[in-house]
Formats: sequence, C-alpha cells, structure tokens
Amino acid sequence: MDNDSKMEQIRTQIWLEEPEPDNLFATRAAYCHGYDVYGGMLGQSRWVEMLYLLFRGEAPTSEQAELLETLAVALANPGPRDPSVHAAMCGGVGGSTAASCLIAALAVGAGQHSGGREVFLAMDGWNECGTELAAWQLRISAPPDNKASIWPSPEHPPGFDPHGVSTATPVKQTLTRLAGIIPDSRLAWLEANLSSLELFAGRPLSMVGVAAAAFSDLGFSPEQGEMLHLLLRLPGAAAHALEQWQYGHKKFPFFKVELDNDPAGRTE
Repeated sequence: MDNDSKMEQIRTQIWLEEPEPDNLFATRAAYCHGYDVYGGMLGQSRWVEMLYLLFRGEAPTSEQAELLETLAVALANPGPRDPSVHAAMCGGVGGSTAASCLIAALAVGAGQHSGGREVFLAMDGWNECGTELAAWQLRISAPPDNKASIWPSPEHPPGFDPHGVSTATPVKQTLTRLAGIIPDSRLAWLEANLSSLELFAGRPLSMVGVAAAAFSDLGFSPEQGEMLHLLLRLPGAAAHALEQWQYGHKKFPFFKVELDNDPAGRTE
C-alpha cells in the first residue's frame, strides 16, 4: 500500500465534498445529508431548513420549518437585561473583539439559569415524562440524582422562572403561537396543562420551558437542543455589543447600587 492510500480521511455522515478537477483543495460540489447545497438548495431553501437538515439529517416538513423559524424569532434577542446579552455588551463597550463578545455571551448563556444547560435538563424531562401529568409532578417534586454530573444540582425546576410571580406575557404569546402550528404536539399539551405544571413547580413557565418543548416536538435530542439554544440567541448579543461599542462607556447602563455608607453622600 502506497502513502497516498494511507491518507487520513475526515469521518462525517453530515457533509460530502467533491473537489474541483484542477484543485483538490477547492470544492466543486457540497452535499449535506445527500442534498446538493450550492447546486440545489441555494435560493430554494430557508436558513431554518438548512439548520434542521444539519442537525436532524433530513429535510423538515413545512410545519416543522415554520415551528423552528417562529422559535428562532422568539429567541433571537433575549434583551439587554439577559445575563448573556449583558456580557456581550460589556465586551462591546470595553472594545473587545467580535469573537470575544460572542464568547462572553456563550459562556454566560450556557448555564442552568435561562441558559443552554437548563434547556438540556428540561428536554430530558420531556424524554422521561412525555405528556404524563403525574410523571411531571413526580419529577418536579423529586428531581433525578445529579451526583455523576460536572454540573451542580439545579436550584429550580428546569423550564420555570425562579424569580417569576406570574407567566410573562412574551412567554404566553410565544407558547400560544407555537402550540397552534402543530396539532397534538407537546407544546399544545403544555399550554393546556400550564396551570397544573406551574402549581407543581411553584413558579411560572419561562421561555426556556417553551423552547425545550419546541425542540422536543422537532425531534431534537437534549444535546442538540442545548446547542441550538446557544446558537439562536447570539444575534441579539451581537447587535447589542455593537451598539454599546458605538455608545462608549459613558453611556453604558450600569445598574444602580445603593450603599449604606456612601462616601459620596456625606455632608460633613
């Protein structure tokens, strides 16, 4: 066997490339799970259809594409009060690079408080409980053992707002819109049983809970849902980072801190 036949190959079932005849390092055609990306999909497919294809290995139905696109709009910008977006804003106002701002958003938005890991845990609940109300009550009251994980035990039921009093209006609006896209979905069941689930949790549903149900309805695994949640929230973080870079540090929205013994407030 000669050296050429011993060349290492990239092992992937996702992507296939055919080289140009005059340059083995240039791509002539690229296929994603068998679909010709540049020769067939380009100009014909939506971005969310490509996203679904990459993760699931098959083209979405029209309902699945609509569900993912609607969810992507809901998640695109968590807003400047969200910790992950605020982290990107800090990077922007400090003059950090674009990559640094996005990495800050990913790092802060990866955890168990409205982050990617919370989506993973909530989706794990859907895998275990499905649409069985009694199973959800048991899981919420007696969470699974987390000792083997590198993550600490969650401080609140995943998918619910630890600081909320009632379900936030955007959460209800998003749930209602998504639940109407696919009949007999987990989202529809979630909307129908929301009061009972919130009573079990002692907290209102959060946007994470809605996203987890949607990702589950789309057939994604908890690992895939965690990754997609991180990805789909980046546009808002990027836009806010760029805006704060333009404003500068003198207009940065620092949170007001009240000091019991503030030297600046002394009159003597």
